[in-house]
Amino acid sequence: MELLAPMRLYTLSKRHFVLVFVCFLICFGLTVFIGITGPRTIAEQEHNGDQLVLKNFSVKTGPFNLVSSPLTTYNQQLWLTCLIQAEHSNLGDFQQPLEINVELKGVMQDASVIHINTAHQKSRMLHCGAKCDEIIVLHLGYLNYTQYQVMVSFKGLENITYEIKVKFSWKTYNPTFSQVEIWFRFVFVVLTFMVTCMFAHSLRKFSMRDWGIEQKWMSVLLPLLLLYNDPFFPLSFLVNSWFPGTLDAFFQALFLCSLLLFWLCVYHGIRVQGERKCLTFYLPKLVIVGLLWLSAVTLGIWQTVNELQDPTYQYKVDIVNFQGMKVFFLIVVAFYILYLIFLVVRACSELKNMPYSDLRLRFLTALTFVVLVISMVILYLRFGAKALQNNFVAALSTHYQNSAEFLSFYGLLNFYLYTLAFVYSPSKNALYDSQLKDNPAFSMLNDSDDEVIYGSDYEDMPLQNGRAIKATAKYQDETDSD
Repeated sequence: MELLAPMRLYTLSKRHFVLVFVCFLICFGLTVFIGITGPRTIAEQEHNGDQLVLKNFSVKTGPFNLVSSPLTTYNQQLWLTCLIQAEHSNLGDFQQPLEINVELKGVMQDASVIHINTAHQKSRMLHCGAKCDEIIVLHLGYLNYTQYQVMVSFKGLENITYEIKVKFSWKTYNPTFSQVEIWFRFVFVVLTFMVTCMFAHSLRKFSMRDWGIEQKWMSVLLPLLLLYNDPFFPLSFLVNSWFPGTLDAFFQALFLCSLLLFWLCVYHGIRVQGERKCLTFYLPKLVIVGLLWLSAVTLGIWQTVNELQDPTYQYKVDIVNFQGMKVFFLIVVAFYILYLIFLVVRACSELKNMPYSDLRLRFLTALTFVVLVISMVILYLRFGAKALQNNFVAALSTHYQNSAEFLSFYGLLNFYLYTLAFVYSPSKNALYDSQLKDNPAFSMLNDSDDEVIYGSDYEDMPLQNGRAIKATAKYQDETDSD
């Protein structure tokens, strides 16, 4: 058994454990309720193609002249989507290749028009069933102009014999939601900073080598959670640049992958006592999680860089190797899940008769299981059964549709880490108990029955590194001198 700085986990009764879970669920439910009453995330402005097509031109070819409404930095991003619907068609499910030509201009505050890029011609596949799939014409990750003008034309639909209807939609973030997002990110940043300071303060009396693996990981995860909440997020509204948004995505990927690594290390580390070698213990886990992080960051950077050069760029139709990357990502995810299940099952089988380790294992498993179930429910309600079929990295369909989705994800992870920090932090009288146990004259007097039978967390490890022997020798020398 490894020497641990005492955890509040050891002092909690069954009633306290129930209260911990109830408080966690109440806090999470409160954020969801606030989100339900909050504003919608995406603001839409629809236009019928019949009203936008230039005179003497067909709706099947265009061109269509579109002008966005006035924009501010609170709109954050801009999408232009197109919905083509076949009228009175008996063809059922069909696909039709087409080409879209897009010319983009920006309007400055002084009403001057800037030509952003030359006309881009993109090949798209129109898929229609009961309803045709929506096509993303262009996407701007940040807004550098107060208004945008777009000229769109089609090629490939003119030979269709049946009538079609075309509907364009401008989509941006709702400015009211942006204000809500700023405030709640700020609240989570402040709360996380306070929890991080309190957790560090509670461990200041103990040497870092005496911290448990959970306590060491919490000292890493809490600062990463601070970055996940992104204290630099307000820069997105002060600077017209792609950098703040990319930094936010980088922080989120870093925290989520660190959380995945935390689960692997803890479930393995609880049953592996003594020195955990980097090569055999950490390296395999870093490789698995690192591949997940690398896949997400690579595609995210690829998308951002290409959109800066061409707003009509889409990774799903412009990257030839996207399917290969997607399969690779899913294989690594499957391998991670199997490895995690193996570690959990093995830890449960080996530690079921060890009171302290079993308690640590059962609590972490129960709370993590609750968090994962809630996450799966949120993902299913958001995407249905096709969560990863068409949404691999952030696109319009993977952005929050309402405030409840935003607050549920952020609230779930924040309160999960807060709960772990509370349970893994030492209790107020932990130093007193530890000092008594370090003194051989009082150690047997203060041991509980469980500690006598199973061995104390604070006595076994000193026997391995010699500290307990030195303490006993020092005590005997003081007795002889007296």
